[in-house]
Amino acid sequence: MGAGGNMTALRVRKIAEADTVKRVPYTKPPFSLGEVKKAIPPHCFQRSVIRSFSYVFYDLAIVSILYYIASTYIQNLSQPLSFLAWPIYWYVQGCVCTGVWVIAHECGHHAFSDYQWLDDTVGLILHSCLLVPYFSWKYSHRRHHSNTGSLERDEVFVPKQKSAIGWWAKYLNNPPGRFLTLAVQLILGWPLYLAFNVSGRPYKGFACHYHPYGPIFSDRERLQIFVSDAGVLAVFYGLYRLAVAKGLAWVICFYGGPLMVVNGYLVLITYLQHTHPALPHYDSSEWDWFRGALATVDRDYGILNKVFHNITDTHVAHHLFSTMPHYHAMEATKVIKPILGEYYQFDGTPVYKAMFREVKECIYVEPDEGDEKGVFWYNNKL
Repeated sequence: MGAGGNMTALRVRKIAEADTVKRVPYTKPPFSLGEVKKAIPPHCFQRSVIRSFSYVFYDLAIVSILYYIASTYIQNLSQPLSFLAWPIYWYVQGCVCTGVWVIAHECGHHAFSDYQWLDDTVGLILHSCLLVPYFSWKYSHRRHHSNTGSLERDEVFVPKQKSAIGWWAKYLNNPPGRFLTLAVQLILGWPLYLAFNVSGRPYKGFACHYHPYGPIFSDRERLQIFVSDAGVLAVFYGLYRLAVAKGLAWVICFYGGPLMVVNGYLVLITYLQHTHPALPHYDSSEWDWFRGALATVDRDYGILNKVFHNITDTHVAHHLFSTMPHYHAMEATKVIKPILGEYYQFDGTPVYKAMFREVKECIYVEPDEGDEKGVFWYNNKL
C-alpha cells in the first residue's frame, strides 16, 4: 500500500512537471487584448498617490529598522557570530530593497500616479539610491515591453540561435559549468548589462546605459540620460563620503551586501520571467506584440512574492497592461487567467530548481523541423 502510494505520488509529480513545460500555443489567440481588458474591473487601472506612497514608506520603514538592528547589534557582535549575522542582514535587507526597486520600476511605467513628473521624481530618487540610471533603464525597458519575444528587437535576455552560440558553451554544459554560469549571471549580470549591454539586443556601436549618445537612446531622450547619470554619480559621491568618514568596510557591510542581493534578484526574476522551455520566440516574419507579450511566465517565490510587490507572480498581466499599479495586479491576474486559457503560463517549480533547469534546457533557440519557420523554441543539444 505504501509503495503503491509512493508510485502514485511520483506519477502525479511527473505529470505536473510535464504540464509545466508543455508548450504554450503560438498561433494568434482567439481573443483580443480589448476583450481581456474588458474582463478586468475598471478600478484595477486606477492609480492612487496615497496608496502608492504607502508602499514606499512601508518599505523604507523596514529598511530603516533593519539598518538600526545592524548598526546597534550586529556591528557589535564578536566573531564568529558576526560572520553569520551579516549575510542574514544582507539577504533580508536586499530582499526589501528589491521591493523598493520594483516601486521605482512602477514609476518608469507611469503606474505610480496620474502625474508623470511625480512618477519620474520618485523613480529617479529610488533608482539612483540603488545605483540604477532611472531614465536610461526606463527607456530601454519600455522598448523591451514593446518588443517582447522578438529575436530582432527585444532588449533583454534575447536568446541566441544555435549558430551564434560560442565555442565554450559545450564546456559549460555540465553541473559545474551551469553553476558557474548562474553565479556569474547573478553576481555580475546587472552591472554588465547596464555598462556593456551584455545579454541585451545587439546594437551597432557601443551600447551602454550610461552613454547619452549611444545607440540605445533617441535624440529626444539624451538630456534625461545625463540626469540619470547625475543621480547615480551623486549617490556614488555620497558613498565615497561615507567611506571616508566610516571606512570602506562599513559601506560594504551596510550598503554593498544588500545591493548585491538586489542586483542578483533583478537578474534572476527577469531571467525566469522570459526563459522557459514552454515559451516561444519569434522572428520578424511571425512576431506581433500581443503574442510576444503572452510569451512570458508567472513564477512563485513564496513569501517573497509579497516582498517583491507581486512582480514575480503577476508578470503576464504586467506585460499586457504595464500602467496597472502592482496592488491591483493579483486581482487582474485571477480574472484574466480563464480568458487566456492555455496562453497563460504559470510555473510553480521552486525557484532554486527552476533556475538550474532553465540554464540546462534553454541554451539556444531554433524552429522545429517542418514547423513554422518564424517560431523558435529553446533547445540544449550541442
